[in-house]
Amino acid sequence: MIGTTYGYVFQKAGHQIEHLVRENKKQNVPAKLNITILDGRYNNKGEEKTDTYTVNLAKPDTSYDFILLSVSRGKIKDAIATLSQNNITGSLILFCNFWNSRKEIEEIVGNFKYIIGFPTAGGSMIQQELNCVLFDHIMLESKEKASIPNYRDLIELLKSTDLKTEVPYDMVEWIWIHMAINAGVTSTAARAGKIDDPKQLAINLMRDSHALSIAVKSVRETVKVVKARGVNLKLYKNELLPYKIPSAVAGMIMKRMFAGNELTSRIMTLHNDVKDIMYGCKSIYDAGKQENLDLPLFYSNMDKIFNR
Repeated sequence: MIGTTYGYVFQKAGHQIEHLVRENKKQNVPAKLNITILDGRYNNKGEEKTDTYTVNLAKPDTSYDFILLSVSRGKIKDAIATLSQNNITGSLILFCNFWNSRKEIEEIVGNFKYIIGFPTAGGSMIQQELNCVLFDHIMLESKEKASIPNYRDLIELLKSTDLKTEVPYDMVEWIWIHMAINAGVTSTAARAGKIDDPKQLAINLMRDSHALSIAVKSVRETVKVVKARGVNLKLYKNELLPYKIPSAVAGMIMKRMFAGNELTSRIMTLHNDVKDIMYGCKSIYDAGKQENLDLPLFYSNMDKIFNR
């Protein structure tokens, strides 16, 4: 959904967008999609818009300025193989979760010049209807850490769509932290052991200040996994600040924030890919066990999900 959401935004700004679809799925791709978007680029509360998006398919042996790679469950290697098989080239933008090290990522992308970013958007697709949320910025690696030759062109592309950039100290570490936070929150939402309806779990969590305070405690545990990887958490104060304040207070603040912020609350309900959610949780769980870390709350909640 991420590729389609940003594809729509880029196409709307006049850019040529094409999607690479596996051969066996091409017949199911509609020529047009109906778009419902809560657009946060021009208004803090977001603007509700409806539109249509023309879907163009990529052809083999094509060179692009940029290839936006957003895959679930860390399946970057498979996606790179598909690009190579189709002889599709261009500067690669990795735009998804992964639990790999930078060295591993470099081995996976091979000859592709790449940059790491991360979306602040979400969506779900039912038949030919895309329901999505878009924030006013994306996360993006600094020019110094990126290997692409057309960094400035990427910034211009984003400016043309009124998208800002936020540049953390290190994008790989930032993604690990993002995954750890999500794992702490998700495991709390599903602490009864059921994770088959993520949307309802998210709604229930956002309405419950006590549950949110438990999520804060769980995140405090899960970020220890990232710290054990050698990451200096002090470099990510903004990301981790909400989890530093007393959990009961944090829970009440978060409940109020979700109730008053449609952008944030809606994006919480749009990530419904259970396998992708579990990929993130299991990555943190396995790494914590491997490091013999003491994460009682997180492990307990995850074990209930595993044993269901």
